[in-house]
Amino acid sequence: MSLIWLQVGQCGNQIGQEWWHLLCNNASDTDRSLRDSNLIVGRKGRGNNWAFGYSGDGTDTEKSLLARTMESFRHELERRDCYSGTVLLHSLCGGTGSGLGARLCEEIRDTYPAGHILSVAVAPHETGDTPLQHYNSLLCLSWLQRYSDGILLFQNDDIMHRVAALGEKKVPLVSGVEAPVSIAAMNSHIASCLAGLLYPTNTLRTRSAVSVGIEPWEIIRTLCPMTTLKFLHTAQICRRGTPFWDRVTLSLTKNIPRTSPDGRLHHSTSLLAVSRASQDKPFLLSQDSVLMKLKQSYRCVPWNPFPIDYWTGSQNILDPSQQSHSLTVCANHSSAADLMSRVIQRAQSMYEARAYLHWYQRYGCEEEDFQGAFHTLHSVVEEYNKLGES
Repeated sequence: MSLIWLQVGQCGNQIGQEWWHLLCNNASDTDRSLRDSNLIVGRKGRGNNWAFGYSGDGTDTEKSLLARTMESFRHELERRDCYSGTVLLHSLCGGTGSGLGARLCEEIRDTYPAGHILSVAVAPHETGDTPLQHYNSLLCLSWLQRYSDGILLFQNDDIMHRVAALGEKKVPLVSGVEAPVSIAAMNSHIASCLAGLLYPTNTLRTRSAVSVGIEPWEIIRTLCPMTTLKFLHTAQICRRGTPFWDRVTLSLTKNIPRTSPDGRLHHSTSLLAVSRASQDKPFLLSQDSVLMKLKQSYRCVPWNPFPIDYWTGSQNILDPSQQSHSLTVCANHSSAADLMSRVIQRAQSMYEARAYLHWYQRYGCEEEDFQGAFHTLHSVVEEYNKLGES
């Protein structure tokens, strides 16, 4: 593929490891680009602080972390015959994932403006991860809105419920309290969703049956044509045995967010369905019925005459050793506004109380940065809320 994968922070690297595990187990030749020189490690963390991750603490050692990353990025880029863009894996919560991730997104956009940027961003649980998570999410989301082309948004609470529904065994914590699912299982599920979307498909091969790895950029072209709306919701289901695609579709659509907390109906501007099975003929025979069910369940906006696209793949990378099939659906869905509204509300309450602001000001994050972030996310929420208007 003519793209560069960039894993930032603990969350980004954990998901990245699961992603490469999927690929290497199903590839005839392990990716030769996994080099030690591509591992950039700082001597200390970022204190769960977006500003620290974005700017560093001013010392030469920490200042060089960004420079070393961009230098490694440049070397990797020069090894390619061409460069089409970057897939960035990170979280919205931790200081490295949110702060350094946002800074790298900005630097890559400014340095290589012709390339696409697709962010894979993981939002924290509603409560309990860190007292600074709402500030970090606010600032990171606003930076992604400005500098990325598309954001595959995963929410920890949603992923946890999905994995629990799949029958993941409970894992006891040190305190004796049981967690519903393991972090490893959640990371694995996110990686499987990425594989369902980004692994080469039959639909996008050239006439000579060669895959050139344009799946990430076709997702952006298909689902993010409007620069104001670029947050994507992903759902997936994987089954073994004979594929009954209508049943698979009904199972997948059961857990789609239908309404916002205030009762507003959710809508989609567009959606993409990716089916993977040993044979694509059964899906093509059920295609009209499946796409109609998806269009209705995701409430595609009436003003888009062609809201649905679909791809097919002959290999189910998620379970290649068995007779299995999978359906992965990605939609530009207004449920993203629910997360942003919650982040705005909680960050605003903290901001008005002047809570923890000195921790951000210490590393150069001023009130203008917060005000700009609030304004950016408010604008995105308003745009998504307008989708249901005729």
